[in-house]
Amino acid sequence: MAEKGVLYMIPCPISDSTAVYDVVPEANRGVIDSLDYFIVENVRSARRFLSKAGIARKIDELEFVELNEHTVAGAAIEAMVRPIEQGRSAGVISEAGVPGVADPGALVVEACHRRGIRVVPLVGPSSILLAMMASGLNGQSFAFNGYLPVKPPERSKALKALERRAHAEHQSQIFIEAPYRNEKLMEQMLQVCSPDTLLTVACDITSPEELIRTLSIKAWRAEGVPDIAKRPTIFIIG
Repeated sequence: MAEKGVLYMIPCPISDSTAVYDVVPEANRGVIDSLDYFIVENVRSARRFLSKAGIARKIDELEFVELNEHTVAGAAIEAMVRPIEQGRSAGVISEAGVPGVADPGALVVEACHRRGIRVVPLVGPSSILLAMMASGLNGQSFAFNGYLPVKPPERSKALKALERRAHAEHQSQIFIEAPYRNEKLMEQMLQVCSPDTLLTVACDITSPEELIRTLSIKAWRAEGVPDIAKRPTIFIIG
């Protein structure tokens, strides 16, 4: 039986305006150059990333399969893993940042573990960890909660629950929103959260337009919602 391939988790820049090797270690280049099979969230953005990364092979010679929110777990995942099981290594690439975290790439990773295929995470930028690092909030205990409910009543309930947990357990609560709903979410936070609750807003991380600030809700109310419309943003309550 042929030796199994390896699944590499390949980070890419969070911001399109950032040069690849300004935020991704140069050591990742050797792995990228060795692969011709990629499991990606979006083929177009993956091709653009690999081109900017200066991959040694021609882009047209590479094979891409998409793994995103539309992928149905089961046969499609099995088909992605089969070449790796037969000895062909692959790279997983998210649309931004690290794959497998707040990203559908975890599905193929789980399938590889079931088959005894080695999974290797490479170093690169994670917006969640970078926001946590720069927040000044508790980095000993924190939770990533993904997206909150869209409807205001349910979202208000979720925000109050996260705030209670942040205060009761001294655990930083991290969450995100679709960029076009950022302002509505923050406006609601300023309405429902306690004045002494701390809120970190981390926007366009690693880009020249990066904004990372931690203020109390009372101070944010006085200052107003910053310009975060349609900009990738991480929120942390502490």
